[in-house]
Parts: sequence; C-alpha cells; structure tokens
Amino acid sequence: MTAATSIELNQAARQALSLMDLTSLNDSDTDATIEALCQQLKTPYGHPAAVCVYPQFIVTAQRALTAHNLNEQVKIATVTNFPAGGEDIMSAARETRDAVASGAHEVDVVFPYRALIAGDEATGLELVEMCKAACAGQALLKVIIESGELKDPALIKRASELAIEGGADFIKTSTGKVATNATLEAAEIMLSAIKASGKEVGFKAAGGVRTAEEAADYLALANRIMGSAWVTPAHFRFGASSLLTNLLNTLGGAESAAPQGGY
Repeated sequence: MTAATSIELNQAARQALSLMDLTSLNDSDTDATIEALCQQLKTPYGHPAAVCVYPQFIVTAQRALTAHNLNEQVKIATVTNFPAGGEDIMSAARETRDAVASGAHEVDVVFPYRALIAGDEATGLELVEMCKAACAGQALLKVIIESGELKDPALIKRASELAIEGGADFIKTSTGKVATNATLEAAEIMLSAIKASGKEVGFKAAGGVRTAEEAADYLALANRIMGSAWVTPAHFRFGASSLLTNLLNTLGGAESAAPQGGY
C-alpha cells in the first residue's frame, strides 16, 4: 500500500466511524451486553452516530449513554417488524409507536419484502406510511428493504421507491440476518433511487461491512452519486458490529506509523 492510499484509508476510517450505527441484535443480548456495547462508543477518534439495539434494551442504552456522557451525541436506534418483515401493518405500527415512546430516536422497520416479491406493492407502502405516522415526528424512520432477498435489481429499485414514497427518512439494505446483506450493487440502486426522488432521504448499508477498505468503497460510491457534502450522519450510516474494531485498528496503525508530531 502506498503512502497516499494509507492516508486515504485513514481518512475513510475516521469518516466511517462517525457514520456507524454500532449494533447488537443477538438473541443472547442482555443488559450487560448492551452496557458493554455502549462502552465501546467512546474512542480516541470520536464516536459512532448511534447505537442500535432491540426495543427491550432502549432504556438500558439510555442509562449507559448517560453514564458515559454520550446521551447528547449518540442516538438510540431500534428495530421493528424485525427480522421477518411480516405483513401485519398494525403490529409493525404498534411496535414502532412503543419504541418511540420508550425513547428511541430512530426506528429501523423491515419492509414486507415477500409481499413485494409476490406482486403486492400496496402492503409495503401502507406499512411504511403507518410506521412513519407512529414516529409522530419524534424519531427517524429507517426502512430495511432486505435487498439480498429481493435479489432482482428491479425489485430493489421498487422497494426503495415505495419506502421513499411512504415517508422513509432512510432506506437500509438489510437486517443482517439473511445470507446476502449489504452489497455495492444494491447500494448503487438504492442511492440512485434516492437521487431520482429529489427527497431528503438517507441510506444505510447494513450487514457484511467489516473492514475500513469495504467501508471506503461504499463512501466512494455515495460520493460519486450524491456528492461528498451529502455523506454525513444525517444521510449515511453503516449498520455494523465488528466494523468498529477494524476501524480502530486501522486508525491506530496509521497513528503509530506516522512521524512524531502528526501525519
């Protein structure tokens, strides 16, 4: 790796860290797991944008963020209609409303992607609309289209369009619970749909982004389609758990290799 690419990777790692939704969505999660997750948020290079946990751990995350003096800087995200992406609109809306009432700043709801595969566009649109209403202007709605299960570029595009039409604040690739999660191909389709909509909608790549090099590829794609000024926590996120360790290793290695006094 040349010096130039080392510097570029270091810059990408710093940016990616600030765009992360540091995530733990495991069936084995406990209060202690979430407290430990929140401890990771304070780094020498700043902090991720949000922590993403199951709804039952929203209050635990609130307490941990307050204990680490991060409650003003780091958002709490949670998931609803997750991970199955069922077609029960009222259930998804109720879960979303309850999550917001518990203190979530952002809700990642799974789009009923199987209905779309079967040719039903109306259910997905209405579910997003109802969940947006359930956020009541108090939380962002991030819609997970499960691009790896949709597979067909035309379906990925249509799911993105329906989510945007329904009022999504972000569209997100994946739950991280299926065989194929975030891919650059799906990201390009989704970012292009955002661009074409002309709306203030963000993008989240989730599942499978594990290294600074992979994160840099997504950042370069977003820069190309949306422009570098767009790529901020207000518009772009990575949903990941193991990525943070790699970013810190990348930044620490760059720092230790730098001449005394800076880069």
